[in-house]
Amino acid sequence: MTSALTADTTADLRLRTAALLHALGAKSPESGALSVRTPITGGELATLRPSTPAEVDAAVERAATAFHAWRTVPAPQRAAVVRRLAQLLTEHQAELGELVTLEAGKIGAEARGEVQEMIDICEFAIGLSRQLYGLTMPSERPGHRLMETWHPLGVVGVISAFNFPVAVWAWNTALALVCGDTVVWKPSEATPLTALACHTLLQRAAADVGADPQVHQLIQGGGEIGERLVDDPRVALVSATGSVRMGQLVAPRVAARFGRALLELGGNNGAVVTPSADLDLAARGIVFAAAGTAGQRCTTLRRLIVHADVAGPLLDRVAAAYRQLRVGNPLEEGVLVGPLINERSYAGMRDALERAQADGGELLCGGERVAGPHPDAYYVRPALVRMPAQTAVVREETFAPILYALTYRDFDAAIELHNAVPQGLSSAIFTRNQREAERFLGPDGSDCGIANVNIGTSGAEIGGAFGGEKQTGGGRESGTDSWKSYMRRATNTVNYSTELPLAQGIRFE
Repeated sequence: MTSALTADTTADLRLRTAALLHALGAKSPESGALSVRTPITGGELATLRPSTPAEVDAAVERAATAFHAWRTVPAPQRAAVVRRLAQLLTEHQAELGELVTLEAGKIGAEARGEVQEMIDICEFAIGLSRQLYGLTMPSERPGHRLMETWHPLGVVGVISAFNFPVAVWAWNTALALVCGDTVVWKPSEATPLTALACHTLLQRAAADVGADPQVHQLIQGGGEIGERLVDDPRVALVSATGSVRMGQLVAPRVAARFGRALLELGGNNGAVVTPSADLDLAARGIVFAAAGTAGQRCTTLRRLIVHADVAGPLLDRVAAAYRQLRVGNPLEEGVLVGPLINERSYAGMRDALERAQADGGELLCGGERVAGPHPDAYYVRPALVRMPAQTAVVREETFAPILYALTYRDFDAAIELHNAVPQGLSSAIFTRNQREAERFLGPDGSDCGIANVNIGTSGAEIGGAFGGEKQTGGGRESGTDSWKSYMRRATNTVNYSTELPLAQGIRFE
C-alpha cells in the first residue's frame, strides 16, 4: 500500500517550520548560502548563513575558555544543566519531534522516539554524575596507596549525521557535560534547524540553573567547517558520526595532532535465521530493522542470512509484509516509510539494485519509486533481493532500504558469511537453539559491536554502549562505561609513611 501523498506545498511546510522554531524558542536563522530542504517535498524550508572559519575558531576559543571553570564544578552540579535540558525536552517533545520529521523525513513515531532517546540519555547522565568511579589497588610498597582517578578531558567536538539529527548529539553532549567537558557541535548541513532548536534549549537550560551557557557552542556549514574543527588542537576529542569515508579522513588528521577520535561509521548489518527460529517473530523483527527510517539507519538490517530449509517461507512472509507497508508523507498517521533524504540517496539505491541484479540477484519485491505530487521528493518501496552469493555490492553499505537475502546450510558457514564484510556495527540471530545463540554471542561468533538474539539489528537502548568494530570505527557512545572516552585517567601513588621505598624492590642508596 502507498499512502496518498498530500498536496502540502513547501510554502506550507516552511510556515510550519518557522512556527515550530518559534515554539522552541529559537530565533529565525540568518539567511545565507546554506539551503535547508525538506525530503517531504524536496523544497526549501529555509536558508542559513554558514559559519565562517573565524567564527569556528571563536567558538572553539569560547568553549576552551569555559572549560577552565566548568571542569572544577562538582559533577552532580554539572548534571543540573542536563536535568533541566531533560525537562525542556519533555515539555517540547512534540514540537522537536515534528521538526525532525520536517527536516529529516522520519515518520512521527520514530521522530518522537528520537527525542525520547534524548530524554533517556539525559537521565542516564544525571545518574552517572555520581558514579564517575576510579579504582584503588593494593600497592606493593608499605605505607602507600595506589589509585586511579578520572578528570575532565577538554573541548569535545561533535560532528553528527542527518539520520539521527538530535539523538547522537544528546548521547555525546549529556555525557560530556557531566564529565566536565565543553562541546562544539557541527550538525549535518542537511539538518541544521533541529540543531538550532537543540542549542537554544541547552542554552536556556544553562541559564535556568545559573550555569555558563558558553559550555556549548554551535557551528553550521559543510565539510570545510568540520575539517577546521577536526584540525583544531584545542579540541581534545572529536566524536564523528557518518560514513566510512568520512572516518578515514577524520581519524588520521586527529591522530596527527595526538587528539582523540570517537568514530561511529558504517554498518552493513546482518541477521542469521536458523531452522529452529520462530519465523513470525523473525519476520516482524526483520521488517522493522530493514525498512524503518527508509533504510537510513546505521543499524539498518541489510543482509539476511537464512537457512535454506526455511528461506522460502521466511522470504514469503517478509515480502508480504513489504507489500503492505505504507510509503508516503511522514506527517500522515499510519505511514511507516517516509522519504529518502535526497536524490543522491535514490540514485545510490537504483545503482545498487542494478548491480545486484547483474550479479544474478532476484528482485522479489519493491525497489521502485513511489509517484507523488512532489517531483523533487524521493519515496521508494523497500526492496527485497535474493542473492546467489555475497557479491561486492552486498559487502558495501547502501544507505537505502535494500535487504539482500542469502542462504546457508552449515552454521559455521553462516557465521563466516556474516563476518565477511568490512563493517562491524550491529548483528542478530533468530533461533530457539541455545547453542546457536551462545555461539553467535561468543568469541568465534559475530564480530560486531552489537550482537542480538531474537530481536533485530536496530533499536538500541541507551543503557548499552553503542558502536562497532572494523570499519565502523571502534568507538562507543551512550551507555555503560562509554563516559571514559570523555575523560582522562590519572594513576596516583600516595606515600603516607615516613620511608621512601622504591618499586620492584630497587635500592638506590
